[in-house]
Amino acid sequence: MELIDSPAAMRSWTTAHRRNGRVVGCVPTMGALHEGHLYLVEVARRRTDVVVMSIFVNPLQFNRRDDFDRYPRPLADDLAAAAAAGVDAVYAPTAAVMYPSGYETHVEPGPLADPMEGAGRPGHFRGMATVVLKLLNAMAPDVAVFGEKDFQQLAIIRRMATDFDLGTEIVGAPTRREDDGLAMSSRNRRLSTSERAAAVCVPRALAAAAAQHISGERRSAELEAVARSVIEAEPLARLEYVRVADAATLQAVEMITADAVMAIAVWFGEVRLIDNRRLDT
Repeated sequence: MELIDSPAAMRSWTTAHRRNGRVVGCVPTMGALHEGHLYLVEVARRRTDVVVMSIFVNPLQFNRRDDFDRYPRPLADDLAAAAAAGVDAVYAPTAAVMYPSGYETHVEPGPLADPMEGAGRPGHFRGMATVVLKLLNAMAPDVAVFGEKDFQQLAIIRRMATDFDLGTEIVGAPTRREDDGLAMSSRNRRLSTSERAAAVCVPRALAAAAAQHISGERRSAELEAVARSVIEAEPLARLEYVRVADAATLQAVEMITADAVMAIAVWFGEVRLIDNRRLDT
């Protein structure tokens, strides 16, 4: 496995493989790898011939400095995990390489970035879209795989890839979960033992709402109330939002008449977890 740290070297690596007729896949990450990330590698390998993973903790997408500072960065462990998963190269640029002195250009997402995560995290999607565009430009993949746990992020990236004619196929991979249903996340390792036990209320809240939807409930307010009641019953949980939105536009809907998604954000101490569940017609 090769370790690459500059855009020029990264593009040369991709170009060399493409000249040999290989299809290139990529898995962008911020490191602190878990089984969910390695599943994205598996999805990429099924679709491509060689896979590059990026590892970069992007300062632009953190709206709280303390959150950025606390984000885990176990690079040695990540490189070992990537190699074991069959990753062919890791692109791990520094912040100075990504945003050198004088850097001033950013990507401004459209309305997809306004609700849910965008409402509570000013600048988050601006930073996310900017770094993803830079990473895709450097890695130049044929296929890029992202997790559906970050449903809104995935929607924005797909829109950006289309709008900017990137020529990269954006693939969404299903959320990987722990045995108790909690969505795998790098942030889970920051939960205390009691917070980790409490966090299962998040998938349970989504499951309760989905059960009501399957039973015929189509009113968003009622489904949100079901999920809210599960979260509020857990003393260690602090609900930030739960929203039912159109799956394509991400705009809130009063009544589900087309494919929808329920998205949720919940705090456990200083750790913020997000998750979602499709509520399709």
